[in-house]
Amino acid sequence: MMRRQGGWGRAVMAMAVACAALLAAACVHAQPHSAAPPVPVPVPVPVPVPVPGFPVTVDNCGEPLRIDAPPRRMVVHDLNMTEMALALGLRERLVGVTGITGWYKTDAAFQKALGDVPELAPKYPTLEQLVAVRPDLFFAGWHYGMQPGGEVTPATLARHGVRTLVLTESCAQLRGGDKPRADMELLYGDMLRLGTVFGRREAAQTLVDQWRERVRVASQPPLPRLAPLDKAPGVFVYDSGEDKPFTAGRAAMPTALIEAAGGRNVLGDEPMSWGSVPWETVAARNPQFIVLLDYQNGRGPDALRQVLQAHPAMRLTDAVRRSRFIVLRYAELTPGPANIEAVEKIARALRAAR
Repeated sequence: MMRRQGGWGRAVMAMAVACAALLAAACVHAQPHSAAPPVPVPVPVPVPVPVPGFPVTVDNCGEPLRIDAPPRRMVVHDLNMTEMALALGLRERLVGVTGITGWYKTDAAFQKALGDVPELAPKYPTLEQLVAVRPDLFFAGWHYGMQPGGEVTPATLARHGVRTLVLTESCAQLRGGDKPRADMELLYGDMLRLGTVFGRREAAQTLVDQWRERVRVASQPPLPRLAPLDKAPGVFVYDSGEDKPFTAGRAAMPTALIEAAGGRNVLGDEPMSWGSVPWETVAARNPQFIVLLDYQNGRGPDALRQVLQAHPAMRLTDAVRRSRFIVLRYAELTPGPANIEAVEKIARALRAAR
């Protein structure tokens, strides 16, 4: 009995071993090839959709600036350049402005046009403030939001993927020695550049054509010379300063405005943009008119007038003796749409005094 049981057990064991072998073989053949690396599925790379009319290249202080598509996120520095952007209908592209409330008060019309666009810095912005809003364009100038060698420059912004459109009038600040004489093309050209960069060249051209016509009308008929001078009436621009006046020289926008109105800047031969000169230099030129810059900061132009009337040399000039003062806002004297109204105001004042 025991032998029969032992033989049967060996048979059963043999059958179990055989089944196990067959099952293992079947499992090996049925097992997927998990050890093989997966075949990568190619991911399509989006092809940039070309924008009609782009890329464009504009001059930028003598260097080419290439724009591949209209900027979507722009920061603008200063009141005058913000008004340029608003005039071209670019408010929806603005993600911030800088350098306004730290120096000036703005009127209700400007605030309405600006809407809910935030001011990132009341005066000069930091690099961190600009980069935080992820702009693709910064519209500013030298001494209009940027300082040579400072924290915010076209070079420092470029490292963060931000291009800089530089105000043309400010480029003279980088030039030593002889500086170009300012003319109205500073305004017209920058408006056309801005229009080109945003694909709105036709709209910019329409604005420029309207401005040219207003300037033409303002300068007609030609202004008679004020006797006994055999030249255009002299105008001095008084920005600020008591020990020395801060004023406009040959390369600054007021020279263009005064000449477009039929006058001449008495310091138009000074090889500078904006800068300071001695009072004696101004008094020796005997201006017939003085432009007082109103920063709209609460003090008004009265403080400037009092300085002139108290100065021993300036109070003897024709302009002070005859109270020939022309009050203009900051935005009217720096490149921007308000320049046209400034030309008209200057021209009216010169004609009224003949």
